[in-house]
Amino acid sequence: MKHTVLRLLALVIVFLFSAPVAVLAADKIDERMKTATEVLNNIMAIPEDLIPPSLLNNAHGIAVIPGVIKAGFILGGRWGRGVLAVRSEGGSWSNPAFVTLTGGSIGWQIGVQSTDIILVFKSSKNIESLMKGKFTLGADASVAVGPVGRHTEAGTDIKLQSEIYSYSRSRGLFAGVALEGAALQFDYRAIESFYQSPGLTPRALFSGLSARAPFSAIQFRETVGRYTATTSTR
Repeated sequence: MKHTVLRLLALVIVFLFSAPVAVLAADKIDERMKTATEVLNNIMAIPEDLIPPSLLNNAHGIAVIPGVIKAGFILGGRWGRGVLAVRSEGGSWSNPAFVTLTGGSIGWQIGVQSTDIILVFKSSKNIESLMKGKFTLGADASVAVGPVGRHTEAGTDIKLQSEIYSYSRSRGLFAGVALEGAALQFDYRAIESFYQSPGLTPRALFSGLSARAPFSAIQFRETVGRYTATTSTR
């Protein structure tokens, strides 16, 4: 009897301490989604520096990764967490999945810098490759510094020869950013936790087979839709 009571007491203690941690983790994941929406809205609110409409209208996927940390002395690196939404064949946008971005760099550098990153995918095949495992920018798909502004439509690289275009916002400045060698992959634990669906895969999520989406996910999806054409022209 004594051992049974002790076991029950131990279970109660574990529950009391683990429940707030689970709630805190869920809150952080939800905040990540909200921050991604805020980043996209802030960037698109500046006409002279926004992502060209011709690029967005033909996008097959858009990733927003707020607060990517770039730090180091001589040997540096990047690390960040964000979300990715994919356009369906009908033109609508999927509920977003969580992703991570990691990458190293070598050079004379010092200090820590936080940067918001946006990736615009031109090809659906790159989304497919990403769903198969870790995806390295510049190796598994060509990545280029993205052009900015409404009036860059006639620029040389706006012919959209690259498969992915990358952007950054740091200290209020928005511009293209070089991300060759950075690795992008799905955050499966965050996906399962956020949608409260164990075993949920990005493929199922993008196919619309997930459980009901939280409000912050709907907001992100609708925000992406507002800045892109309703249907793809490719």
